[in-house]
Amino acid sequence: MMTTATTSTTIAYTRVSTDGQSIEAQRHAIAERYHVSKWFSDAATSGATKAMERSGFQALFQYAREGDTVIVAAVDRLGRNTIDVLETVEALRSKGIAVVSMREGFDLNSAIGKAMLTMLAAVAELERSNIKARQMAGIQRAKAQGKKLGAPKVIDDAQVAAWRQENSASIADTAKHWDISIAAVKRACAKHKAS
Repeated sequence: MMTTATTSTTIAYTRVSTDGQSIEAQRHAIAERYHVSKWFSDAATSGATKAMERSGFQALFQYAREGDTVIVAAVDRLGRNTIDVLETVEALRSKGIAVVSMREGFDLNSAIGKAMLTMLAAVAELERSNIKARQMAGIQRAKAQGKKLGAPKVIDDAQVAAWRQENSASIADTAKHWDISIAAVKRACAKHKAS
């Protein structure tokens, strides 16, 4: 009886967060259970960095084809939080790539794996809601305390003081020119002894 050769590839992905860690333990655990054709890794890369922003994972994503399976030692190797993990898994799934996480027994090819993905999506949605609620609470608290929101303006005190001196400008004119507060001009000039 003739069998059709499959062209699917088993791919492994490993990631460690710091220079002091080694991917070898993950490689060993995966290699004991799977015959891996291609390995990809990211060393000293935080889980807070989205998968698609990591060079090793980007290379994996470009290499992987429909029917391939990506193996990870644990689902947290894909991302630090549920939202990132879900987005990464969905991106792979949209290409027809299966994902298996050894520690969690997470396998998209199985009915249980698909159910887990549904639960993961629900948890991710809850996380998004909680993040948004915390952000809104933080904004309201900052406004109530009279804090200005947004990134602070970066001021080069030497340039401000020099411009004021070169142009014989008043404190108010300098503040207007640099789009900074009068207090910031006074601080800059005091630091650089411009009057």
